[in-house]
Amino acid sequence: MNTNQIKRLVALALLATGPFIASAQSQKKNWYNLDLKADSVFGISTEKAYNELLKGKKSTTVIVGILDSGVDGVHEDLKSVMWVNKKEKAGNGKDDDKNGYIDDVNGWSFLGGKNGNINQETLELTRLIRRDAARFANVTEENVTAKDRPAFEAYLAMKKEFDKGLAEGKANLAGYTGLKNGVEAIAKKLGKENPTLEDVKNFTPEGQAESTAKNALLRALVNTDYKTFYETRVKAGYEHFYDQVNYNYNLTFDPRNIVGDEENNSNQRIYGNTDSKGPDPSHGTHVAGIVGADRKNTIGINGVADNVLLMAVRNVPNGDERDKDVANAIRYAVDNGAKVLNMSFGKAYSQDKKVVDDAVKYAVSKDVLLVHAAGNDNKNLDVETNFPTNKYEDGTLAENWITVGASTPYNDRRLKASFSNYGKTTVDVFAPGFGIYSTYPDQKYQDNNGTSMAAPVVAGLAALIRSYYPKLSAKQVKEIIMNSVEKADALKDISVTGGVVNAYNALKLAATY
Repeated sequence: MNTNQIKRLVALALLATGPFIASAQSQKKNWYNLDLKADSVFGISTEKAYNELLKGKKSTTVIVGILDSGVDGVHEDLKSVMWVNKKEKAGNGKDDDKNGYIDDVNGWSFLGGKNGNINQETLELTRLIRRDAARFANVTEENVTAKDRPAFEAYLAMKKEFDKGLAEGKANLAGYTGLKNGVEAIAKKLGKENPTLEDVKNFTPEGQAESTAKNALLRALVNTDYKTFYETRVKAGYEHFYDQVNYNYNLTFDPRNIVGDEENNSNQRIYGNTDSKGPDPSHGTHVAGIVGADRKNTIGINGVADNVLLMAVRNVPNGDERDKDVANAIRYAVDNGAKVLNMSFGKAYSQDKKVVDDAVKYAVSKDVLLVHAAGNDNKNLDVETNFPTNKYEDGTLAENWITVGASTPYNDRRLKASFSNYGKTTVDVFAPGFGIYSTYPDQKYQDNNGTSMAAPVVAGLAALIRSYYPKLSAKQVKEIIMNSVEKADALKDISVTGGVVNAYNALKLAATY
């Protein structure tokens, strides 16, 4: 990799780091729960709602399904609000509640089996190419039949996208490898685990890699410390692209035998294991805290909702989730009492959309509200699809579904997070998803960016409404959330409502129903 390419990747890393860290340091940790007028950040007025509208009011407990990578349910800020299946006796090897899942006391995982758990996975794009490669192995533009031409052309388009993605992944991995090695070399030569900005200023680099790394550190350490920059940007970037190359875009990688299910049987419901935490619950734990971290224990953070039980259902690996697992996760959560589902995942392709559609229809029939993250590719969802989607194969829409884009604290043109997908007719609302501080595994807390963080803000709001106004239907709750947003010029042409969700406005409106 040449010097210019390395510098470009360093610039991208720092571009992601700069505003992220600035937000985390300049805004209060709970900015997303604050009020625009009172606090000068574009939060959702959660604290204002509790202080002015909910004092002395009674609420009922609402179960929220956290359909994700897994949740660290013993976290100090989550352990008191985790759902427990009281009908099941732990460890007796029996299906006490007769729901088909043995010993599902703390939720369920559709990504594991008796011999362990899936962590890494391929992209759906990779699985589709692997599926079609044998079929079109000896087919060319000249000999393809008229009947097979549409599928063949689709395959060629996917292959082109795959090749591009793999090439970019390899290039990025090379860049981050160089950055990681350079940064580590500087720390080692300085003899410090957490060198300061002054230490780096006084360091004399040897070679281009160390020079590039020094420049990166000089910019980053203005706003953060070495350890944070290394862990959350350098190491995280390296691991992300390592996984892309070695797992996500790897045509020979297939971990599904770990689960032991009938992989292509979409109607199979009973498989998986009891490990709802999984090998990497960082994403799901962060999401869970945003929805409902304990508001009464005076430690850590305050979730949006104050009377919830969080049901951990594991269906999202480090890669693209499978449609079968998504469908079964939805059904499991619904059947076990969840009234709001948070779905902070998505992908560009869907191999078995019908099985997900059927599960969504089932959830809708049971008066459940589904909250889905719009995605982080800065794409227009009016043009490109992020699966799963509220549009069924027949073109009709799931009415109990909210698609959420990510917003920032800033009440200006920067309000839409730069990474967030959008869509005038497809993204319903925006919610805070930038510099969001929440729970992390092993009793930690961390800032994260993403529509994955914005969706649980809305799921928490939906649970809050259903908790204090339990007679409202899922359809009514969606209507209330949509009709109570704080409008913003920056969002008016890129979302259905043109605004950021607002708890204070929503609860005032709910009281009129």
